[in-house]
Amino acid sequence: MWRKPKKHGNNSILTLFDTDYEGGSLPPRSSRFASYATPLSGGPAPRNAPLSRHGRNLRQAIHRIAALVLLLCTAPLFPVDFDSIELKPGDDIHQKAAAFVAELSDEDALAQTLMFGWSGAPPSPHLLEWIEKRGIGGVKVFGWNTPLPDNPTAEEELQTTITLAETIGVYQKAALARPLKIPLLVATDQEGGMIRHVKGVTSLTPGNMALGASGRPRDAYLQGYYLGREIAALGINMNFAPTVDVLSDTRSTLIGTRAFGDNPVYAGVLGAAYAKGLHDAGVIATAKHFPGHGDTALDSHGVLPRIDAEMDMLWERELVPYQILAKEGISAIMSGHIAFPKTQAGNTPASLSRYFLTDILRNEIGYKGLVVTDDISMNGATFATGSQSRAAFEALDAGNDLIMSSGNPALDGPLWENLLAEMRRSEPFNKRVREAATRVIAAKLAYLKGPDAPPFIPDIRKIREGIPDAGAASFYRDLASRAATIVMEKERGIFPLTPETAGNVLLAGPDLKFFSAGKKAFSNAKSIWAAPEFQSDFLAMARNADTIIFCLRNAQGAALLSAARSLGKKIIVLSVLNPAYLEGLDWVDGAVAVYSDYEESFLAGFSAITGRIEAEGKLPLKLDLN
Repeated sequence: MWRKPKKHGNNSILTLFDTDYEGGSLPPRSSRFASYATPLSGGPAPRNAPLSRHGRNLRQAIHRIAALVLLLCTAPLFPVDFDSIELKPGDDIHQKAAAFVAELSDEDALAQTLMFGWSGAPPSPHLLEWIEKRGIGGVKVFGWNTPLPDNPTAEEELQTTITLAETIGVYQKAALARPLKIPLLVATDQEGGMIRHVKGVTSLTPGNMALGASGRPRDAYLQGYYLGREIAALGINMNFAPTVDVLSDTRSTLIGTRAFGDNPVYAGVLGAAYAKGLHDAGVIATAKHFPGHGDTALDSHGVLPRIDAEMDMLWERELVPYQILAKEGISAIMSGHIAFPKTQAGNTPASLSRYFLTDILRNEIGYKGLVVTDDISMNGATFATGSQSRAAFEALDAGNDLIMSSGNPALDGPLWENLLAEMRRSEPFNKRVREAATRVIAAKLAYLKGPDAPPFIPDIRKIREGIPDAGAASFYRDLASRAATIVMEKERGIFPLTPETAGNVLLAGPDLKFFSAGKKAFSNAKSIWAAPEFQSDFLAMARNADTIIFCLRNAQGAALLSAARSLGKKIIVLSVLNPAYLEGLDWVDGAVAVYSDYEESFLAGFSAITGRIEAEGKLPLKLDLN
């Protein structure tokens, strides 16, 4: 809504209609503006007499006022709420968003830059307060919002998913009930693979590294599309995916199989295809973690990781995917809490660095879209600033547009009060917040207004019928098969390994799905739970086997397997998750990598071992296997 100016001398046209504007009281109404004139001295002016300069100026002013009156009477100068903003083909969405935000109060503009999470499955009264009283820009779904018991039934999984959809509906209803009717961005992390925050009946997928092994952009597109369709049915309109970190530290347990691999160009191309799939499903894609989290094993949830790479290296490696994605029009990018001390940012986290977010991302790369922080309550941000409140200020000031927090601070606490006070004190910061709010509103206009937008109030019937998506299961099964990779084959002819050539088989691993898939391939195989504390039992059973098929998922498993090297048995490794742990195991007879512990990946791995499928995957990492 238009706000009456608080003081004279501003640029608002409303000053022309104030009763005590600087030029004096308003001139009286006249039905004949063209002949209105005021003489310089007593007596009426002749009807057709030439106007004095004063008269001409006054007449021109009245003409302007008349035009403004006509304009105000015939149509509103701006939409009074989000719902009334009309979009036509060819419209400049950013311009429309800017015009809308320009008329918001400081409080309403600031609120659009905030996104908070909540605890548990049902709606949070405290988060509802933030929505109802402040009108925050978004909410974030975390894994703890879809809790499941151990060994859940199909009905329990379905009910968990339905409860989430109902909760999202409650939040959106509260947002739409406010005078401005601005819907919420509802975000989550549904990356595929090991990161799946929306549990329940949503699809299990092989994940990004499997896509890297497949190498097909079409597969990346379809993964984004099917994941997007499922979460969109729940009312989720923003996904913090794809992860485009380049896995330079191959042993990174934080990123690992969340990366497409160690090739930055492939990460950019596959990430762009994945994002297009999400976009076509109606969901805002968010590439992360800018400028790159793949060269450290440290987790920014607990510490501030530092990557000792200079800018030349970053331009050749970490920043390559973002250059590709910016050119392809990615809607959003997440900034990461990582420091790069050999750059101009020094020890400041990239998420709080104007150098990275404004100078590099905006000015050098030319990115125009939305920038959202990683969780601002993480130690990687708060250790650097001393408080969440200060971290939020520095994040906005540096160039982020949306501040995301896993929790929600006090309604009238330091985060809100300090940011609002700074907006009122500092014109540059006020402008920065409104710029950020404009990008948030522009994203909402682009993705939440059309007929294909995710529903604000999810249809429970469609959830029961449409999740998992009808085409998802067969696609993910095919993807798992295409990703299976023969990494090592000591001698020609090791593969295919059949029950006849294998002899007595021992299945050793830490996963029940591995045993289940292995028994389908080798029905007479024995099995043992392989863990360091059971090493003696493992070795005892290994002595009586002809072939050991070992499920490798981490460094502890590699150490345990090495204890069997001297037994002289045929050893085949099925690597799940990160294949980097195959380094140092060049002595084994053969190895197949499948990149996830998803059931279909185990089946694909054994199918590759036995020759039922041709292993087409290519190793997406450079490993020392000699």
